[in-house]
Amino acid sequence: MSRLPASPLAIAALLIVLLVVAGLVAYRTAFAPEVKVAVLFDVGGRGDLSFNDMAALGADRAAKELGVKVDYMTPKDLAHFVPLLEDLSRRGEYQLLILVGFLWIDALDKVADKFPQQKYALIDAATGKRRANVAEFLFREQEVGALVGVYAAGMARELAREAGGPVKVGSVAGMSIPPLWRFHIGYLFGVKYFEAKTGTSVEFAWVYTGKFDDPAAGRRAAETMLAAGTRVLYGLAGLTHVGMFDAVVDWNAKGRGRALAIGQDASQEWYNATYIPLSGSKRVDVAVYRAIEMVVKNAWQGGVVVLGLAEEGVGIWDLEGVRYFAQIAYETKKTKVPPQQIVEIVSSQRGKYIKEDVQRIARELEEKIRRGEIAFKDPRDEGEYEAIIRELSRGNLNAALAKGSVG
Repeated sequence: MSRLPASPLAIAALLIVLLVVAGLVAYRTAFAPEVKVAVLFDVGGRGDLSFNDMAALGADRAAKELGVKVDYMTPKDLAHFVPLLEDLSRRGEYQLLILVGFLWIDALDKVADKFPQQKYALIDAATGKRRANVAEFLFREQEVGALVGVYAAGMARELAREAGGPVKVGSVAGMSIPPLWRFHIGYLFGVKYFEAKTGTSVEFAWVYTGKFDDPAAGRRAAETMLAAGTRVLYGLAGLTHVGMFDAVVDWNAKGRGRALAIGQDASQEWYNATYIPLSGSKRVDVAVYRAIEMVVKNAWQGGVVVLGLAEEGVGIWDLEGVRYFAQIAYETKKTKVPPQQIVEIVSSQRGKYIKEDVQRIARELEEKIRRGEIAFKDPRDEGEYEAIIRELSRGNLNAALAKGSVG
């Protein structure tokens, strides 16, 4: 059956509707208030190739994809945290103030209740108080720690095959605080998971330096651990574990043996790609983007938001991530090695020290976590944390789990 042609009256009506819709869209575009966001960095600001740069990565993405206006600010020192936050909150210029790192906790506690209409996003920290105008983004560090534990054990096994000595891994950690408890639980779980899957005995060492800003302390701790036979060291101490990196590089350069290091949070392979072939990720950029997205989509919710593997909040940096941070390091003259060369070295070292069976074990574990088959405990206090570590050390993997079990 052929269709009847549309009447001129129907066509005219349709054109009018289309014009009205187009006008409404244009009106909303022209007069909708612009969403403005301020990212308040930790002391040190942009260019740290760590948390601050990752926060900027997430905000830059939001500016491009969501059309928000983003301003970046860095307080001069701790004394300026409260005055800066109070001033910005009083002005009300920004729909969202993003606070990067745990150093903002005190300032937020002092300011947030005075300005209930101002929205705040605290990244990688929590105040312990529930506020409707504050979203606190935390991470399931156990999940990335577990994957790193598998990879570290596999790397240590290859080093032992290459040069003899024990299969021994360790970590240079910062302070004994909840995020580090979660890292410790995950890292040891991953090592013990590797043991259970391969039958390879792996020694484990963990040292708290008590500092996040003392490379000399990180170097001393690493040198002691290397001398005791630890061959793969995981950095969990911010600037302090840069000293750990230096110790590992010197250990190799002076012919004292073979050792490797693993970075954390941002991709840190660029620091010395030959001896740092891997980094775990804590995706501050994802948290920042999600916080901005809640405002843009009028879907704001105060309270704690926890990101893990399933939310792409943690993981292992792929080669594109390695390239991204290597490019920043190269442009800011923190390394003289071109980004492509860094990527090629990392790819080669991963192939050399992370064998197929290790990749398979890590993928298997990651899938269990992503599918929700297993979930880690979040220790309520230091006593529970220490109890979990004791049980894990004995090989009781299930002591670390709040859901599911592993054989």
